Amino acid sequence: MPTTPIYQVKADFFKTLGHPARVRVPEVLRGGERAVNELVPEVGIEASHLSQQLGVLRRAGLVQARKEGTSVLYSVSDPAIFELLDVARRILTSSLNETRALLAELASTEAEPARSKP
Repeated sequence: MPTTPIYQVKADFFKTLGHPARVRVPEVLRGGERAVNELVPEVGIEASHLSQQLGVLRRAGLVQARKEGTSVLYSVSDPAIFELLDVARRILTSSLNETRALLAELASTEAEPARSKP
């Protein structure tokens, strides 16, 4: 029976995080479990759209839900997702710092007076 290569499994995992709301949800859940009505203003999308995105995250095993009374509370399934988000932030920060340095260098060279050719 053929097995799915690990690189495909990893690619599918990252596809799950390929939507801004599906990145934002774990960021918000870093503070602990939340009900959908608490997530809506934090994530910034309509409740129906958020429910769809939460379903994607649940099917991928990134979040879990539990019912309490009439509310469904969501939490992150594995706290390692926070480490992944932190690493992504560091990578992006490093890349942006390099871009900022290049822009500063470009701006300083444009500020130099044009040299006249002999």
